[in-house]
Amino acid sequence: MNIVRRIGASPRERGSLSGETCPDIFELSDGNFAVIGTEATAKLDPQLPRDAARADYERIVVISRETLIRAKSDIPDR
Repeated sequence: MNIVRRIGASPRERGSLSGETCPDIFELSDGNFAVIGTEATAKLDPQLPRDAARADYERIVVISRETLIRAKSDIPDR
């Protein structure tokens, strides 16, 4: 699997001064998405709804609202 493209605006376009350490979303060659965000598993895992689950190898990450909103137009419908 490889990164095919960034989804949404780059960190620099979203106002990051360094453009290096901000949330990001990428489309992968297998059709999945990779997310760079702040690790928050320990804090949010106990708050997951009853019908949500997380495998031991999965982590909960947080991205800014702006990151997701600015990616919306790049996310394919299918």
